[in-house]
Amino acid sequence: MEPPNDGSSIRRNIRKFKFGFAAASVALCFASCADYIPKPEGYMRFDLPEKEYVSFDSPCAYGFEIPTYCEMRPKAENDCWYDMVFPRYAATLYLSYLPVEANLDELLEDSHVFVYKHSVKADAILEQTIDNGAGTGGMLVEIGGNSATPLQFFVTDSTRHFLRGSLYFGSTPNRDSLNPLIEFFKKDIEHLMETTTFKLQTTKHQLKTSKKTETR
Repeated sequence: MEPPNDGSSIRRNIRKFKFGFAAASVALCFASCADYIPKPEGYMRFDLPEKEYVSFDSPCAYGFEIPTYCEMRPKAENDCWYDMVFPRYAATLYLSYLPVEANLDELLEDSHVFVYKHSVKADAILEQTIDNGAGTGGMLVEIGGNSATPLQFFVTDSTRHFLRGSLYFGSTPNRDSLNPLIEFFKKDIEHLMETTTFKLQTTKHQLKTSKKTETR
């Protein structure tokens, strides 16, 4: 019998994930201070739409609310994985789902590795814990500087389900010019995490997903 999930296990596992970034964040701080170069002020102007959300239910074990200005495109190799595409802004939030099969520590470590491999061009790594109060929670990680992916996250119930995502732009990374879009999509990711729900039953889609490997 699985122990009841009252949220405490989620908080414990998030603390594990956060601890893994402590040393890296300190190192990045010293590196960025030593190599600091003043940047010119000013950002590109973007015509950003009003925030409006609708429900999205995948054929797998999860659902959440998505912005009306995105397109959800299932991955051909795995119908539990989606690309949340923002065509107007050449941006994509890559979403991958994996069932938890007594391997939560491994999934958390993978998420840590996916973030840390982008730290070469990062000048900061900022963490934000999100708990939606329904036995589901996770962490949103913002990677500063001109990293290929400025935002990554994971959401889990710590016993059955694990969903993670990473935001990419279809242009050369430039934090100064893309910052308005990054902040805009950050709110969408926060909303996604806060509205994520997981189903109890295991589906054939979940079983297929456990055999796939992430690369982002």
